[in-house]
Amino acid sequence: MAQSDLATNLQPSALATMLESSRPPHGLGVYRGVLTPQELDAPDVEIAALAAGAAIHDLGWMRRVAVRGGDRFRWLSGMVTNTVNDLFPNTGAWNFVLNAQGRIQGDLTVWRLGEEMSPQRRSSVGAEAESEDRLRGTPFAGESGLELEIAADQTDKLLAHLNRFIIMDDVELVPLGEEQVGETGSETAVGLTGPLAGEVLERVGLPVVGIPMAGTSIEWNGWDLRILRVHGTLVPHYEFWLPSAGLAKLWSCLRTAGATPVGSISLEAFRIAEGIPAYGIDMTERELPQETAQMRALHFAKGCYLGQEIVERIRSRGNVHRHLRPMELTGPVPASGAELALEDRTVAGQITSAAELQLKNGRRAFALAMIRSDAEERSQTFRYSAGKTTGAASILAAPPKLGK
Repeated sequence: MAQSDLATNLQPSALATMLESSRPPHGLGVYRGVLTPQELDAPDVEIAALAAGAAIHDLGWMRRVAVRGGDRFRWLSGMVTNTVNDLFPNTGAWNFVLNAQGRIQGDLTVWRLGEEMSPQRRSSVGAEAESEDRLRGTPFAGESGLELEIAADQTDKLLAHLNRFIIMDDVELVPLGEEQVGETGSETAVGLTGPLAGEVLERVGLPVVGIPMAGTSIEWNGWDLRILRVHGTLVPHYEFWLPSAGLAKLWSCLRTAGATPVGSISLEAFRIAEGIPAYGIDMTERELPQETAQMRALHFAKGCYLGQEIVERIRSRGNVHRHLRPMELTGPVPASGAELALEDRTVAGQITSAAELQLKNGRRAFALAMIRSDAEERSQTFRYSAGKTTGAASILAAPPKLGK
């Protein structure tokens, strides 16, 4: 279905609603299942903020789901590919959700909320035996809350998949803050991205989270504010979750402190430059986890989970036949689906997403591509076509240095 058709059935994010009276008005586009501003400044200004400054942007396409019930740790650990029981309070882990054949049904982040130590673990008696009981998790197991963070374009599908496996378990999946924007209880998220994000937070008087995949919760101007630092390969990435009623105040404070508003087009281009795959674009339900090369989503010592047998079989018996790779392009930006070829014109793979960045030191283009393993063994550079023009694509061994 075309994005223009999808847009008629989608709701604008809280930020889009807040900015709808702006002059000039901001054009909205579909991104990750919601309508959100596509541009909030000139493209080169937005990219400069992401790469060398601090950029504030919408995250209204993210959804939170509470995992409740006495069996929540055991059940959730059996449904996702990364650790759950070993998470410490106020930390998270990115996960794949698989089917029984090991194919990726979607991705999500599991967050463990901050709670006090469980009564089960406060006693030092039998500590040695308890340390071997992985189902009890860290010393905080039993009292911590668990939440899932899922993109809006995956939420319905993943919740339906997960709910099918709640059978005799004391588990309930509860979407949070889903009320319409402006209604009591509605919540939203915005992001702060860039090497100067910490400086902006300090100016506003907000805590700086020192490591990725960790967070904290505070009261700010009368609202509950959850601050999360998430994964990024080039610069720090922050998320702020708060009631929709507090969005205008937070947005204004972060802008005053030096953050530049950025739209979804630049944010998507920067995602590609960082080599961070998006489900439904760079990876689909056809892929096996190891084909994505995203090993940060896997934990090989956590115990059994749905699809784990396939993942372990690949790990122990051999590699997969293709891998998702970050690439830098020399030439025009190709369309998604463009073929990569070796010098002898043998098809080597396919570009899944590509984008151009206008940087201070010139234009650079990046892509993510699924490449056959045998082709990758023969060459690290490939040819592609974009219309009547050709270009070269080289695999990046490390995240690119974008300069300042």
